[in-house]
Order: sequence, then structure tokens, then C-alpha cells
Amino acid sequence: MKTAVRARLALGMQRLRNSAFAFPLAVLVALLTLGISELGYREAQTQMNRLVLTATVRLELAVLLRRMADAESGHRGYLLTSSPDYLTPYRDASRQLRTSVATLETQYQQLADGAGLRQLKQLQSEINTKLGEMNEVMVMHDAGRRQAALDLTQSGIGRERMDSIRELSFEMMAREDARMRVAVGSVFDTLELNRIGITGMTAVSLLVLGLYLRQRRLGDEQRALRQREIQGERDRLEGEVRIRTAELTDLARHLETTREDERSRLARDLHDELGALLTSAKLDVARMRPLLLQAVPDMLPRIAHLGETLNSGIALKRRIIEDLRPSTLSTLGLLPALQILCAEHAERLGAPVHSDLHEVTVTAAAELTAFRLVQEALTNIAKYAQARTVWVTLVEEPLHMCITVRDDGVGFEPTRVGAGHHGLVGMRYRVQAEQGQLTVQSAPGLGTLIMARVPLQSVQAAPDSEPPPATL
Repeated sequence: MKTAVRARLALGMQRLRNSAFAFPLAVLVALLTLGISELGYREAQTQMNRLVLTATVRLELAVLLRRMADAESGHRGYLLTSSPDYLTPYRDASRQLRTSVATLETQYQQLADGAGLRQLKQLQSEINTKLGEMNEVMVMHDAGRRQAALDLTQSGIGRERMDSIRELSFEMMAREDARMRVAVGSVFDTLELNRIGITGMTAVSLLVLGLYLRQRRLGDEQRALRQREIQGERDRLEGEVRIRTAELTDLARHLETTREDERSRLARDLHDELGALLTSAKLDVARMRPLLLQAVPDMLPRIAHLGETLNSGIALKRRIIEDLRPSTLSTLGLLPALQILCAEHAERLGAPVHSDLHEVTVTAAAELTAFRLVQEALTNIAKYAQARTVWVTLVEEPLHMCITVRDDGVGFEPTRVGAGHHGLVGMRYRVQAEQGQLTVQSAPGLGTLIMARVPLQSVQAAPDSEPPPATL
């Protein structure tokens, strides 16, 4: 049975520690503690006020009794000596007795003491009777009936009245003493209850505070654990992103290499097979021309047209081969190849292409990347930019080769490039495959700047760049 109770108690404490109400409960306990303290203070203040008022009543009763004694002493002195000096204390005491009675009445009303008011009325009656008797005796003394006044004073009637006043005053003071003891006891009881309440609430507050701090510590540990888990998951995802990025970079590099290889193969096939066919056809036409000139003179225009067509086909084949795999890049190098490319596009655009090109020392793969970048940029300018002037620069920085292509065309918003436009994406992947970085700056009406930085010591080996044979 005890084990089950302990288990339920431990379970309840565990739930309380893990509860979200621990902090509100601590606030409630603190408010209850303040409430108990305030109530205890107000109760103690009320009891102390009653205690002070009770002490004042008792003191006023003692003062009243003393004034009654002063009045009686002055009365007796005047009767015995007939000296007017005794009249002043008598008259002052008589007047002050009325003031004391009025003060006591007010204080009993504040205490809401009906029994005290009734006793005060009785005491007031006794005092008025006593004062009346003393006044009557003094009137007899002043009327010349001195002996009769003395006999009346010594008869004991006044003493009995005075004893009654003293007895009633002492009884009232005893009631006030009892009331004071009760008030003091009530004050101590209130203070004791207040102390017990505050002690209990303080203990509960400390318990709740401990539970709250424990809950907060557990919450901090759980948050730290979640943060570590999130950080671990983030690190894992970042690792996955790095792996996928590396894989995509390798794939892009492979695709670019494959495309360049395919272009080289196609260029060789065009040169070897199509070039041979066109050359053979041109030689056959050249052999047929003298024979046809003698046999069929009317066929000479057609033979001439056929020769021109063959020459156009050979020229087209050369352009296609140059586009697929520029022979100038393989034979002359990057700088002459870019100069020839800029000159060709200047003719095609009908606009000047200013070039500021400097020798750079990079791998063949980086040279091909720079050439394709400029080629793609100039092609895009011809298609979309409507540019009046184009600038191409190639410089060698301390650690990078920097290529820029700038135009003063219509520009565009780089973040709003529509689907299906893969030129910039292809440029970016080609540059990133060489461990470089591509930057595109443009705005509508402000032209476009394409800048690429490629490391001078590229880690990527050059693709198979077997140059095609010399073209016709």
C-alpha cells in the first residue's frame, strides 16, 4: 500500500515537473503569499488599533477617577477651611469630569461596546449624583449653615457614593484590561498564523521554483539536444548537397567533355568524309569542263553554277567545322582565336566589338572554357541585346584568369530569365567545372556584363582536343 502511494506521489511530482503550469503555479503561490501577508497585516493593524483604543479608554477611566478624587478633595478642603483656593481645583475637576465622560462615550462608540456604554451611563449618573450632593453641601456652607454642612459630609453618604463610583470605575477598567489581554492575544495569534502561512507559502514557493528551474533546465537540455540534432541534420544535408554538387559538377564536366569530343568527332567526319566528297566532286567538275566545252557548249553556265555551289558547300563545311571545333584555338592559341571570333561577330552584328586581350597561362580546358564563354555571350548579344557596342577583355590576375563581355544593349532582369533559355546556365556550369565563378550583372535598359574568373592552375585536364586536319 505504501509503495503504491509513493509511486503515485512520484508520478504526480514527475507530471508536475514536466507540466507547463509550473511557472503559473509559482506565480499563483507568490500572489497567495502576498495575499496572506497583506491580510495578516490588516488584521494585526485592526487589532492594534482596538488595543490602542482600549488602552486609551482605560487611561481615560483612571483620569476620570483621579479627577473625581480631586473634586472631592477640593470640596472637603473648602468645607474645612472656607478658603476660596480650594474652589478652583474643585470647579476644574468638575468641568473636566464632564469632558472625560464625553470622551469615554465617543471611544465606546468607536469600539461598538454596548455594555461599556451602559456602564458609562451608570457611572455618569453616579458622578452627577455625587457632584449634586457636593454642590448642595457647598450651598449650605455658603448660606451660613456650616455645621450642618459638616455633619452631612461626615454622615458617610458621600463616602458610599464615592465607593460606588470607584467600584464601578474599577469594574470598567477590569473589563478594559480583559479586552486588552484578548486584543494582545489576538494580535499574537494573527502574527503566528501569518508566520505559519508565510512559512508554508514560502516552502511551497521554493518547491514550485525548484520544479520550475528543473523544468527549465530540462527544457534547455531538450532544446540543446534538438539544436544538436538539427545541426547534425543540417551538416548531413550540407554534406549531401556537397556530394550532389560535386556529382553534378562532374556530370556537367563529363557532358561538356563528351560534347566537345562529339564536336571534334563530327568535325573530323565532316572534314574527312564530306570534305573528300566535295573535293572529289569539284575535281570531277574541273575534268568535265573541257570536254563539255567542246561537246556541249550550252552546258557551261550550269557547270559554272555547279562549281560555285560546290565552293559554297566547301565554305559552309569549313564554317561548321570551325563552329564545332575552332582550329584557330588548337593551332594559334586562345588570344588569336578570340581576336578572330570578335572580328567575325563584329561583321555579323554590324557593330564594333572592342577587345582588350592579354596573354594568360592556363590549361587547354580553361582556354576552351574561355573561348566558349565569349562565343556564347556574343551569340546571345547578336540574338537579344540590340547592342551598339560590345567590349571583350581577357586579363591575368594574381590567381585567376578574368574574362568579361559587356554590351550597351537592352539588358534584362537576371532573376527573371524564362524557361528554355539555357545559355547562362551552360556558361555557369562550364565555368564551375573549371573551379571558377561566373557573375552576371544586368538591368533593363542598362546593358549586360558577364564576368568569369577561372583559376590559373585548373584541376581539370583538357578534354580530348585532337585538332582536325587542315581544311581546304
